[in-house]
Amino acid sequence: MEWWEERNTRGKNDFERMLHMLSNQQLKEFQQQLQQTKQELEERLNDSGNYDLRRSMEDSTGELSSYDNHPGDEGTELYEREKDLALSEHDRDEIRDIERALSAIEAGGYGKCEVCSKEIPLERLKAIPTTTYCVEHTLSQETSHNRPVEEEVLGPPFGRFDYDDRHESVAYDAEDSWQDVASYGTSESPSDFVNPPNDYEDMYVESEENVGYVENYENFVGVDLYGKEVTVYPNSQYEELKEELFEENIQTPFGDLPRYEHDPYVDEEKD
Repeated sequence: MEWWEERNTRGKNDFERMLHMLSNQQLKEFQQQLQQTKQELEERLNDSGNYDLRRSMEDSTGELSSYDNHPGDEGTELYEREKDLALSEHDRDEIRDIERALSAIEAGGYGKCEVCSKEIPLERLKAIPTTTYCVEHTLSQETSHNRPVEEEVLGPPFGRFDYDDRHESVAYDAEDSWQDVASYGTSESPSDFVNPPNDYEDMYVESEENVGYVENYENFVGVDLYGKEVTVYPNSQYEELKEELFEENIQTPFGDLPRYEHDPYVDEEKD
């Protein structure tokens, strides 16, 4: 490139840069706007008592304690508290961005991107006076793919510690652990169940599930080491099962047994 072409090119770039540079009057207007917005936000936080977050949950609801209340009884109060937390956090984030922009004005760097140092268009500054980034480097474009570490073990319903779907698995899993804990009491009430349990000690999911065995008959039927010599040991579960089958007029919980001789619960493939 010849020297006169380089001079013309440099002069053109300098001219375009001057067109984007903010004048002292524009800087002053942005500074006044930012200071006014900051004052309004601080007054709102102060007048609202930080959205009433300075008071405890018990003070705002008039309750002495929330310990013995069902979560559904305080659903509205909990929603309002969460909303106040979100509004307070939003205002504080806005104040932080304003202070960042005011610091940039004092340092002489307002209107330039913090990443690439390019001039931020005046139209963008008018729309978002608090911004210190150009469109290409705005933080809102960064999508975080980080997930809470709890999701690795607390996926629905019990993550990778749920063994119910495994073939013939009777291992003690996360569901069994939860049932043991829930047996000591939960916040559930009869209204939380489609078929309410008869006893308040059974106010947890699948409280009727057998412990130590799967089918009811396993509690009173035994076999030898080779799965033969079936023996019935009458007990209370045995008597209850007989009564249930008698009332339903069936031979087994699975229905009546077929009249021909073969395993009644397994259909072998025919050749």
